[in-house]
Amino acid sequence: MDRHFDADADRARVFEILEPPVQTLPLVLASPHSGALYLPEFLAASRLDGFALRKSEDSFVDEIFLAAPLLGAPLIRALFPRAFLDANREAFELDPEMFADALPAYVNTRSPRVAAGLGTIAKVVANGEEIYRGKLRFAEALGRVNRFYHPYHAALKRLIDQTRQRFGYCVLVDCHSMPSTGVPADGPSGRSKVDFVLGDCYGSSCTPLLIETAERALRAHGYVVNRNTPYAGGFTTRHYGRPRMGIHALQVEINRSLYMDERTITRKPYISTLSDHMERLIDILAKVRIPRAD
Repeated sequence: MDRHFDADADRARVFEILEPPVQTLPLVLASPHSGALYLPEFLAASRLDGFALRKSEDSFVDEIFLAAPLLGAPLIRALFPRAFLDANREAFELDPEMFADALPAYVNTRSPRVAAGLGTIAKVVANGEEIYRGKLRFAEALGRVNRFYHPYHAALKRLIDQTRQRFGYCVLVDCHSMPSTGVPADGPSGRSKVDFVLGDCYGSSCTPLLIETAERALRAHGYVVNRNTPYAGGFTTRHYGRPRMGIHALQVEINRSLYMDERTITRKPYISTLSDHMERLIDILAKVRIPRAD
């Protein structure tokens, strides 16, 4: 089940953009955590095997939203894995305990993500197991940020800017999945697990109409939907979401138990139905009437 870079040509593969021949929708979709190409040197530095490292992936999320370019919107997906580098963080959210040398003053060492072991370079995988055999050097972190993080975000920003220029505004949908363990139950009975969490940074990253429309569309398919709890939006949503500038960012978290066996990281048959529903969601979001930015 392990997947990794096998040739020098693959080492340059940081992200992939799936674009329509002509962009006809004012949307950009991003999947920063579905990458599964593991560098051999990263695997060698880890105390975990490739399967354990994959527990941090948003496995198959990029596949679930593959209808985007067919409908007329670009989809960018990171090819590097989240356990190697998390593109949904600031460039330098790092735990000083992970490094043999001192970190520069500009590094954010006190964020809640760092405290949880899930900084730009994670200390642990999703189940809490530590990733590395020994301490890293800051030069390694700097190299990853320069080779992977910055190119991914430069490409994402370019897509957003081009979309805003073409349509007068841009809707960025940041696509994620969440483990079923720890997902809150809906209502006092606690009988129904939440299927989707929509995050708009508590109303600051997009027009309310966008999240309202997304919630209504998902509930129409029978899904249980939360807003902003427990995921209000990560770095991508906070950083790019500027409604007054015509950039509206919405984070979508999908309960993994809907579409995959979390123990074996394999698809369930329902993934096809879920993909159809996400195709419908993209189409509905594209029709939301959002005023053009000045």
